[in-house]
Amino acid sequence: MLSEEELIQRCINKDRIAQKELYETYSPLFFAVCLRYMPTVEDAEDVLIMGFTVIFSKLDTFKNEGSFEGWMRKIIINTALSTIRFNHKYYETKDINKDVEKKKIILSENTVYSQLNVKDILNEIQQMPTGYRTVFNLFVIEGYSYEEVANLMGINKGTVRSQLARARKMLQKKLEIYR
Repeated sequence: MLSEEELIQRCINKDRIAQKELYETYSPLFFAVCLRYMPTVEDAEDVLIMGFTVIFSKLDTFKNEGSFEGWMRKIIINTALSTIRFNHKYYETKDINKDVEKKKIILSENTVYSQLNVKDILNEIQQMPTGYRTVFNLFVIEGYSYEEVANLMGINKGTVRSQLARARKMLQKKLEIYR
């Protein structure tokens, strides 16, 4: 296995084997990121491919300042945000709740959410409206500040705060079925 620096340099030199290794190493992680932002698996796959296209085209701009994974994650997130902005009307009108079966998990009253797993939570986040889901992911999961989320999404800070509050309330309500 190549070191990170060697892998990057070989990818910059258009080495297809190195590019495949980079993709296979990081695509599962970044596919999970794409799934958090996009309403369907197919949309997430598209964003992943577009994101890696950008990564490969901009590899020569990576300056070894900070983590390489973090640099790539920003590109993937920005690709997802661009896709959301470009397809805003499509995502807002899409009924992502169709064909989704809710399963109730009966827990004792003393165990709050103890049987809840990450997959269940991510599934509930996935079903949020696009704006709520995007703000929630950027703020709660990615750790961006209100100002950074506002800048990334092109909205004001007050809108970020209100969408985040609504997203949290919606998620809390949805997770009540697991209680």
